[in-house]
Amino acid sequence: MSIDVKSIDEAALARWLEQNLVGFRGPLKAKKFGDGQSNPTYLIEAASGAYVLRRKPPGVLLKSAHAVDREFRVQRALVGTQVPVARMEVLCEDDSVLGTAFYVMERVDGRIFWNPALPDLTSADRAKVYDEMNKALAALHMVDPASVGLADFGRSGSYFERQFKRWTDQYRASETEVLPAMDKVIGWLSHNVPPDDGRVSIVHGDYRLDNMIFHPNEPRLLAVLDWELSTLGHPFADISYQCMQWRTDSAGIFTGLGGLDRKALGIPTEEEYVAAYCERIGVSSIPNWDFYIAFNFFRLAAIIQGVKKRALDGNGSNPERGIAMGEMVPVLAEAALALV
Repeated sequence: MSIDVKSIDEAALARWLEQNLVGFRGPLKAKKFGDGQSNPTYLIEAASGAYVLRRKPPGVLLKSAHAVDREFRVQRALVGTQVPVARMEVLCEDDSVLGTAFYVMERVDGRIFWNPALPDLTSADRAKVYDEMNKALAALHMVDPASVGLADFGRSGSYFERQFKRWTDQYRASETEVLPAMDKVIGWLSHNVPPDDGRVSIVHGDYRLDNMIFHPNEPRLLAVLDWELSTLGHPFADISYQCMQWRTDSAGIFTGLGGLDRKALGIPTEEEYVAAYCERIGVSSIPNWDFYIAFNFFRLAAIIQGVKKRALDGNGSNPERGIAMGEMVPVLAEAALALV
């Protein structure tokens, strides 16, 4: 049975917010943002102002997925650091209000860039946007988790080993067809996980351009969004995940920078971007780079497979797009296989 993730009981939400969010006044209107494939997100317009709500999707969900409570916790913890995040307002874990857990945050007014080539910006502004992303990622990885109350936000050590097992299990749980390339990649990764080097930081888990809000008129980062996959882990997972963007086709469903003249655009090369990040966190280079890139192609394939399965089951946030995205799973698997 298909479940409608677009509708919200506006009256029930208004009643709850009036009791739990200081300064809130209804009535309200809720409008679902069309993009995004995980936790449905809504613009809430009320008498007291505008807010954004994120909720768990309904239906049967994979274990540990869609943890809106973790999203809320990490963003609240990062307020006051050098990592730009939206202000968290209130978390509701009572499923009886809307059917699933949700949280409300401030609405950050700004721009989301969907095309990494940034065609509407000048060369200088493109360079600044990429530097802002780089700076914020390095700042995140330099935050001491214990200093912001996140010492228990994840397990320390053996991050890639644990992540490999998690995403292999998730992929198998949502598998809809046999993909030989994916099976080969899983086999290779299982025997080539680098030794743990002891690095532990807060990792975002989905750090990319379209998960950020920039100032309406300036190339200045205002908020990093979509913290659903955040945890304590290895910082090189985030930087290598973002660098897949340099290796994906500029005309594909995941618009990347492949085939573009980056120098002419004012966009750094992958090597320049990684070098700037390394300088900011105080390391000279990143060993095992090919493993990290291959791992992230595999991981993204597993995530998209889950999106496809939810869409086929009728639980997707945007079912048509979810099924279309599912066509990228074998492409991502082949990209990982080419590296390994």
